Amino acid sequence: MKSLMIQGTSSGAGKTTLVAALCRIFSDKGYSVAPFKSQNMSNFAYATSEFEISRAQAIQAIGARCKIIPDLNPILLKPIGNYNSIVYLNGKRYKKMHAKEYYEKFVNNEGIRIASKSLKILQKNFDLVILEGAGSPAEINLQKFDITNMKIAQKANAPVLLISDVDKGGSFASLVGTMALIEKKYQKMVKGFIFNKFRGDLDVLKLGFKKLKNITNIPVLGTIPLMTLDLPEEDSLNANPKEIKWTRKNISKIDKELDKLAKTVKSNIAMNGIEKMLQ
Repeated sequence: MKSLMIQGTSSGAGKTTLVAALCRIFSDKGYSVAPFKSQNMSNFAYATSEFEISRAQAIQAIGARCKIIPDLNPILLKPIGNYNSIVYLNGKRYKKMHAKEYYEKFVNNEGIRIASKSLKILQKNFDLVILEGAGSPAEINLQKFDITNMKIAQKANAPVLLISDVDKGGSFASLVGTMALIEKKYQKMVKGFIFNKFRGDLDVLKLGFKKLKNITNIPVLGTIPLMTLDLPEEDSLNANPKEIKWTRKNISKIDKELDKLAKTVKSNIAMNGIEKMLQ
């Protein structure tokens, strides 16, 4: 049983995409792989007559070639406005909750228990579980309520890779700032940085990589180029949710895009370094 976690310096950094790619890469290597995100806030769902989880984890499961099950995303929050969300637990609708009630009464009690139980089930049944964080682990106002980043990485005994969107600018500062703001007991869990959505001459970044290593003592494991993918929207950030029909034809299209994504990621990050972390 092995685990690996992908966290980001912000929402939209590329966590979901990288997890999907790594699921396919390790599946191609012969591992039985499962994705996992303890809590996801999204109106983009994968729904059957029996359960409903985030669409992102369903797509990652296609990447992993594993069965889509509720344990991949045990807590789903569907925002409905005014700080309220419809909460789904283990794929079933639970109830509407205000953010205050969710954070102060639920998340560190029932929430972490449910998430931990699903994680243990996946770790028991798969060779490798690839966890996805949420937002940023450095949101210091929310860290005590955060059951999707470092707390769950610690429970999984998972090395953490931190990804940043270089196309937005400020990635070096975001990586250094994130490391400075996460708790010291968690800092040692971060084993590598990945820059996402880069376009241009890679040599321009190399001096920055050296300085970043000197400051943090953490290596850059790769730089993923900006690429166009025909995959469904990852979440509801700046987008209007559209329904997907999970037909064989559509799943086949997703599968081909995941192969394309995995090939690009594999050729641009140090997979040997990641595999050493898992030994």
